[in-house]
Amino acid sequence: MTEPLIYDYSSPGRAGITMPQPDVPLASFADLPNGLVRDPQTLDLPEVSQLDVVRHFTHLSALNHSIDKGFYPLGSCTMKYNPRINEETARLPGFAFSHPMQDPLTAQGNLALMYQLQEWLKEIGGFAAVTLQPAAGAHGEFTGILMMRAYHLDRGDAARKKILIPNSAHGTNPASTTMSGLEVVELPSDSRGNIDLEALRQACGPDVVGLMITNPNTLGLFEEHIEDVVKLVHGCGGLIYGDGANMNAMVGIARPGDLGFDVLHYNLHKTFSTPHGGGGPGSGPVGVSERLADFLPAPLVAIVEDGDDDEPPLYGFITPKKTIGRMKAFHGQFGMHVRAYTYMRVHGAEGLRENSEVAVLNANYLLAKLKGAYYLPYDRVCKHEFVLEGHWADAPDVHALDISKRLMDYGIHPPTNYFPLIVKEALMIEPTETESKETLDQFAEVMLTIAKEAHESPQVLKTAPHVTPVARLDEVRAAKELVLCCRPLPEWAE
Repeated sequence: MTEPLIYDYSSPGRAGITMPQPDVPLASFADLPNGLVRDPQTLDLPEVSQLDVVRHFTHLSALNHSIDKGFYPLGSCTMKYNPRINEETARLPGFAFSHPMQDPLTAQGNLALMYQLQEWLKEIGGFAAVTLQPAAGAHGEFTGILMMRAYHLDRGDAARKKILIPNSAHGTNPASTTMSGLEVVELPSDSRGNIDLEALRQACGPDVVGLMITNPNTLGLFEEHIEDVVKLVHGCGGLIYGDGANMNAMVGIARPGDLGFDVLHYNLHKTFSTPHGGGGPGSGPVGVSERLADFLPAPLVAIVEDGDDDEPPLYGFITPKKTIGRMKAFHGQFGMHVRAYTYMRVHGAEGLRENSEVAVLNANYLLAKLKGAYYLPYDRVCKHEFVLEGHWADAPDVHALDISKRLMDYGIHPPTNYFPLIVKEALMIEPTETESKETLDQFAEVMLTIAKEAHESPQVLKTAPHVTPVARLDEVRAAKELVLCCRPLPEWAE
């Protein structure tokens, strides 16, 4: 049975809400330009009761897939469970109702939390200083590249224009480089999924700002020659930027600063359980080595007056000597800082390390179950994620997209498709540490079933999904011709 649309319930005179009296004089509307004033009688909106509205949006919410509803093995994005205690702490009145422009003396608890979060991120990454300002991982990348550029310019070295980026890096790395006015030089990978050392050696020179590296990379593999990579880049005067999107595999195990990284952004949603995607906003703090500490965005939270046995320290803001300036209004996404802080307090150092260990264990467990049925282009022990090929020579009509669409019939969100680009028909799978063995076994069983279907009844995959509100869309056209209202769907979407 087709679900009724909200317009089907519309009847003149029904109302789902009683609007309060306006708190501004109605006469003020006369001051607005005619083109901005709309006649309520012409608005094409349904007239429905409050109950119908509630049922309509509750129904729509039930159609959405989420981590609360089912498995979400989205590679390199770490769609891990967001503990509810994080939400409770973020809603405490002192956090939720504070304002960034109030006197710091009236927000000492907030500043203390931010300071402690900075200190913990410094310890986790092995860095000298941290900024909480960036509003997302890619924003953190941009911040880091600007600091690297400023570092060289401060030394009078204006000839450096190139950023080296492996082809196994995250896709935002080239964009961040280009936005900062620098040139991207792509580096190939070797047969084991590492940076090709000879290609890196040839690329290093006096025009190199630095290298952006994701480690573990998007293949889910730890760089086997990371010490050689760092030595080569530092040897030509460049800096090492670490894309910290995959820190979920490393917390408590390896510190990027100890490996020689000069700057790294953290994705609080990927590693420290703050909401991801539509549940955001994001947060991408950046840690730096001593040589870049003076270039951090301003302001930073600091202890401006030491405490004693009777009085706590006084927190305030400082400006680094050679700051690149402000990267975001106010002080970053404070609600995300509260959530990440809560996560760290709940787990402690041992728990955070255990989370990384279990994330790696879960990924290798799944890999062992699937690599016989799916081709594994880089047959190595993985970290928190791995990449399979969603294609078989003896089932040439089936592609990674078909496998992903079929997974939806089993109530499982598809993994990342067609990335990284160096793997043909890529299926990038990340189970995270929050999934049970039973969930992993169920997913593996479904994936094995789909592999069998691909050979025995490929048309089932080609026509999937079969249980969703709409069948397979023309995705290119759907992206260009968005349906943003609850009117009947156009013919191409049926």
